[in-house]
Order: sequence, then C-alpha cells, then structure tokens
Amino acid sequence: MADLEALENWVSPLLQRIEPAERSKLARQVAQQLRRSQQKRITAQQNPDGSAYAPRKPRHLRGKQGRIRAKVKMFQKLRTATFMKARGDASAATVGFTGRIARIARVHQEGLRDRVARGAPTVEYAQREVLGFTDAELDQVRDTLLAHLTL
Repeated sequence: MADLEALENWVSPLLQRIEPAERSKLARQVAQQLRRSQQKRITAQQNPDGSAYAPRKPRHLRGKQGRIRAKVKMFQKLRTATFMKARGDASAATVGFTGRIARIARVHQEGLRDRVARGAPTVEYAQREVLGFTDAELDQVRDTLLAHLTL
C-alpha cells in the first residue's frame, strides 16, 4: 500500500491541473485496465503476491448416479464484468463488486467466517485476495498516467 500512496502523492498535483472531464476519462481508462488485469489474475487463481489461492476444501462431487462433476475454478463468475465493476470519475477510479457478490468476495478477501447456505453451519474461509495490486499493475497505472499527461 505504501507504493500506492506514493503514486497518489506524486500524481495528485499533476491531475489537479487538468479539466474534470479529462480526469474522468483518464480514471475510467485506468479502472478498466485494472479490471482486465484483475480478471486475468483471478483466472490464473493467484493472489497479488503471485502465490496460488488456498485450495477449496474437499467435497462430494458425485451428482446423479455414475456421473462425476468436473471441478470448476473458483470465482469464474465473480470475475466477469457483470459482477466486477470498474468506475471512474473526476475524483477516483474504482474496481470492485456490488450487492450480494461484494459480501462473498469480502469473505474470501479477508478470510472471514460465513455460511455456505441458509441454515448451513458456519465455515471459516481461507484468505484468497480477490482484489489487490501487483507491482506490474502499479507500473501499468503509472505508465498510463504518464502517457496521458505527456499528450
């Protein structure tokens, strides 16, 4: 987070010099780039530090008699643009989840306790950082800002 704060301190005076409409356009562009890179990282099942997500707990995968369901990667629907929203305005660029999905993502992000379904027992979830900054993403944001400001 120190890198992100340093980037913010460095870019804030520069961004104040451009018009709000131009800042909004830049923020949307940065948010969309971040969403794309977050989606790729979620598809690869990796935390921002490059480590793999904690594996799921074993479960009974037999559906109808004689059929075994395929193992599905975690967060495949969560990473879609329907659920992972990228927004930008004159004051901020944000990438996050909305509604019920935000609660599910938060439970995994922070490794909290939650119920799998109504009436089910409470389960402790392993921490899986769904959203977070990698060094490459910070460099990408910095490069985008520099490219925009040098035009």
